[in-house]
Amino acid sequence: MAKSDYQVPKFLSKLLASRSPSGHEGEAQAVFDEFVAPKADAYERDVLGNRIATLNPQGDPSILLAGHLDELGFIVKYIDKRGYLFFDTVGGHDRSMIPGRRVRLKTRHGIVTGVTGKRAIHQLDPREREKVPKIHNMWIDLGVSGKDEAEKLVRVGDTGTYDHEFELLHGSVGTARAFDNKTGAYIAGETLRRLAGEPGLAAKVVAVGTAQEEIGLRGAATSTFAVAPDYGIAIDVGHATDFPDADNKRFGEFKLGGGVIITRGPQLNPLVTDGLIATAEAENIAYQLEAERGVISNDSRAIQVAGPGVATATIGLALRYMHTPSEMVDLEDIEACVQLLVAYIKSLKSGDRAVV
Repeated sequence: MAKSDYQVPKFLSKLLASRSPSGHEGEAQAVFDEFVAPKADAYERDVLGNRIATLNPQGDPSILLAGHLDELGFIVKYIDKRGYLFFDTVGGHDRSMIPGRRVRLKTRHGIVTGVTGKRAIHQLDPREREKVPKIHNMWIDLGVSGKDEAEKLVRVGDTGTYDHEFELLHGSVGTARAFDNKTGAYIAGETLRRLAGEPGLAAKVVAVGTAQEEIGLRGAATSTFAVAPDYGIAIDVGHATDFPDADNKRFGEFKLGGGVIITRGPQLNPLVTDGLIATAEAENIAYQLEAERGVISNDSRAIQVAGPGVATATIGLALRYMHTPSEMVDLEDIEACVQLLVAYIKSLKSGDRAVV
């Protein structure tokens, strides 16, 4: 399939175009508002920035779907006398990927573009060339002549993201700076959209675009406490291992186009997980199994222990080059996740619980 033939859902493409570093998710929130709120029976915004959409509010059981709206970013810490911006990272960056990138800073005057800089490789001695630069040895260059000019454009505390936008590469495979985790937010919201008007739906469905996952799962913790669901499913990306030097013995085997990643492990409710697997098999939806021995670093960790506890599962899709400016996924895996959740939720019957 030529990339020009693949139809990217407008909801997804607008989410990918939005800039939403943790704590400043406004652009992504606006997209979630546009596409999900009209399909919901109730829609809430909270003080952390979560978007909480409810379908069939009197339904039973209740199931929460969580995908986080935030992404990695930068925050301005200091402006020197020459107008260079020194920064810190928001979320877990690979420092080797930072230099030489265009960045877009969100300011009170609008978007300001800069370039991340460091000393050129020609100016490094042999030992320095082998080292990853520290954050305080990099800066953002606005092309200005001094501090006064820079301060007319930006302030300390302004945030930004890489200027690497979504593009299809081949068929349904694409690249973007923030598939992690605009895909999860899309899957949660799109599942609710497709279930809207579904006859005979027993479950109450709550789709949450969570805030501040990259800095501590904060939105998932507060939204799950507020909703108090019976079931919770976190939707996030997982590491693809279909690249040349992948270590399958350590990290498992996951490929783009391989379908939904369903995670098994002690943090997750086995009845919900097994139900997702059974649904995938019944519906002929491709899936890949992942094993996690302990704590999982996504919203499922916060969902599981909210209030009296929630029967929790986690699904996602394979992603190459996580936490870099050019992440890569197969959009067909995103669609498979939506289809799985729609089918699983439709299978729930009134009064179902996943007590183990």
